[in-house]
Amino acid sequence: MPIFEYHCKDCNKINEIIIFGDNDTPVCDFCNSRNLEKLVSAHASASGPVKNSMPGLGDTACCGSSPGQASNCAGPGSCCGRKMD
Repeated sequence: MPIFEYHCKDCNKINEIIIFGDNDTPVCDFCNSRNLEKLVSAHASASGPVKNSMPGLGDTACCGSSPGQASNCAGPGSCCGRKMD
């Protein structure tokens, strides 16, 4: 069951929604709107040998920047709710 990120065009919130099947229609968790835009989500990546639970310096899973260096980044593996073109 994949989790997808959607931007609600009505309330401007970002939603993480589990999609169970091809016929599922995502609904905004905040305002119940169906006016959603699917976002491209970056997955968490690992760089180098595993030394601890935090990502390495070469990790670029946060909007193409290292975690902590991207503005408004929600954390490793997130894509800040930004739409990637």
